[in-house]
Amino acid sequence: MIPVAAMVIIMAEIKKAAIIGCGNIAEVHAACIASQSGIRLAGVADTCLERAVSLGDKYGAEACSSMEELLDRVKPEIVHICTPHYLHVPMAAEALRQGKHVFMEKPPVMNHEDYIILKEAVKSSEGRLGLCFQNRYNPGTLAAMKLFSLGIPGRVKGGRAIVSWCREREYYTESDWRGTLKTEGGGALINQAVHSLDLLTLFLGKPVSAEAVMANHHLKNIIEVEDMMEAYIRYEDGITGCFYATTAYCTNMPPIIELHCENMNVRIEEMRVVCTDFSGEEIQVSEMQESELTNKTSASPEEKKIKPTFFGKSYWGAGHMDCITDYYRSLLSEKTPPIGLKETKATIELMLAVYESARTGIEVIL
Repeated sequence: MIPVAAMVIIMAEIKKAAIIGCGNIAEVHAACIASQSGIRLAGVADTCLERAVSLGDKYGAEACSSMEELLDRVKPEIVHICTPHYLHVPMAAEALRQGKHVFMEKPPVMNHEDYIILKEAVKSSEGRLGLCFQNRYNPGTLAAMKLFSLGIPGRVKGGRAIVSWCREREYYTESDWRGTLKTEGGGALINQAVHSLDLLTLFLGKPVSAEAVMANHHLKNIIEVEDMMEAYIRYEDGITGCFYATTAYCTNMPPIIELHCENMNVRIEEMRVVCTDFSGEEIQVSEMQESELTNKTSASPEEKKIKPTFFGKSYWGAGHMDCITDYYRSLLSEKTPPIGLKETKATIELMLAVYESARTGIEVIL
């Protein structure tokens, strides 16, 4: 039996987390938080109180109707921002101002003004900001990173990213914020394919310019935002990238990142990596690949060959658990979060440059 004094110490060590915004993605965050040791989901908030109550009851968390009410009543140490895009920066900045740690869903910002506000909020706060770029933790991404760390593919010469998803009329009309520039900030790129742009940039390096076009092919007069974005991106050292994203496809397919390297082509398709020679024949690189693809980053040696856990829709990727776990690991050890503004600066600036080029019709130099 644990002495009362010891129980008090144990309870004091448990940090309280809260979720602002109780839509679909909040379910993913809640499940990931619930799996963390030393962390308790203490509160949830949504302007639709019924939605907050539903999520709160499921996880034993107090339900509130606003961020202000939640911060005042629950007093969490960590706040997850899962609200519509236009509320991300104002809410994150306020939570940081109050000294809270913040974990924010994508996109981090909608424009340059947002970026300045968020950067200043991070700089002046004792709280630590983490960003949800969970596809960096996909098994396929991790396996590819391992290959490059070993120097097997050789120097990257170029790459392409392809996202083909489906978003029909109802996705927008049943929402009070999607589909408009003021509240969503954009469409296929900022809402669906920013993760693939992030991975392309993770492997290709520092972007120096972007030339892009966008269109609305299948929901004309229904939405203001794009359902297609295409970009030609120049990176340092003469590396080039081609980016294509659409939400006008007939179904949702796993995103593809393909890298053309000195020694081979490397294709990342979420759960696996396929290496081919320049004639298209598959190359069996090593047994290392199978090990990397079947393990989660947080797996112990005894947990080998575990199938990745999906939260939400499978084509979102399998990285949410590891991304959130890594963030909490950094907080509990008082270290800098692994993915913050500094680590995503190139992706954020490139995303904004792609939109600027698509709007103006000219190449944008970063």
